[in-house]
Amino acid sequence: MSGIQEKASKLQEYLVKTRRHLHENPESSLKEFETAAFIQKELTSFGVPFEKVGETGTLAIIKGGKGEGRTVLLRADIDALELPDCTEKPYASKRPGLNHACGHDAHTAMGLGTAKLLNDIKDTFSGTVKIAFQPAEEIGAGAKQFVASGQIDDIDESFAIHVNSSLPVGTFAVQGGPVNASCDIFKIKITGKSAHVGRPHLGHDALVTASETVVALQTIVAREINPGDRAVVGIGKLNAGTRYNIVANDAELEGTIRAFSHETRAHLKEAVTRIARGVAEINRCEFEIDWYDAAAPVINTPELALEFQKAVSEVEGIHQVLKEYDMSMGADDFADYLVDKPGVYGLLGSSSSEESSFGHHHEKFDIDESILSVGVSCEVNYILQRLS
Repeated sequence: MSGIQEKASKLQEYLVKTRRHLHENPESSLKEFETAAFIQKELTSFGVPFEKVGETGTLAIIKGGKGEGRTVLLRADIDALELPDCTEKPYASKRPGLNHACGHDAHTAMGLGTAKLLNDIKDTFSGTVKIAFQPAEEIGAGAKQFVASGQIDDIDESFAIHVNSSLPVGTFAVQGGPVNASCDIFKIKITGKSAHVGRPHLGHDALVTASETVVALQTIVAREINPGDRAVVGIGKLNAGTRYNIVANDAELEGTIRAFSHETRAHLKEAVTRIARGVAEINRCEFEIDWYDAAAPVINTPELALEFQKAVSEVEGIHQVLKEYDMSMGADDFADYLVDKPGVYGLLGSSSSEESSFGHHHEKFDIDESILSVGVSCEVNYILQRLS
């Protein structure tokens, strides 16, 4: 392991330079054209073969020189957020309104460092490593592209590391079972019949219907979900009506459901549809609902979580491995890789000061860059452990 860490440490300057380049030049989901070109240029310079996936995805492929064996996939997401960069750092985003405020620039840099290191030592291991430089994690579209492409059908398992600003540098968190909630987004359109508010009996009020729907949907978690389970039904947007003295003809709601199991997720979806339709019918309004599947729940394979704990505990820069921690209602489309294959998702602490402790998706989000080579060591050590 000391040899791996020494090689990873020698990459630190490259990793920082790469991460800052990406941070300065963020691109939003499904528009990561320059990012993909940069990744492919770097892989070419390393001598690492790759395949394109969709328009902005890249799949690096490193075959061990000792023959056939297992195939392990590492996911590194590459997209940024539509958010201003208020860090005032020399490497702040040069593109107004776009910001790598979730750490995907670090994931990409670490993925490239891991590709280079593994390619340099490929004659020492058997099997195959695939690194998915995945677009569109923020909108739950990128992992689906990789799964649908057929280009990763041969993997035996997958894993991912996500930097985490709520954990101190030197900490790694990984546990078996559910760790991130699912995310489904719904839009409900209610169509009524307009009338003068002084003659409301001549209309069908879409605004009242929408208001009743918002309240009724709150009973799902309170009355249909086991209190020992955890779930969310949230409405974040409501638009209705055109004027104070007109019975509203139209209303639109937007919301999300979150769950930690496939069963609860399915129940929430059915209940939202059933209740919203029922409220609309009671109020003599028409009803439409559209669903967007952003991500399934991330459910770590317990055996692989134990293996990950062991691998990262051997890394010199990791001083604490958390084996139990609170599940997150935040979603990650890494879950799509886990639907039919085992896998594991871990968190790498990235906080060492006030500047590196802002929450993910905050306009001042930043990381302690010393973790970059540590992250590469964690990735490479886990991969070699699984291939052996």
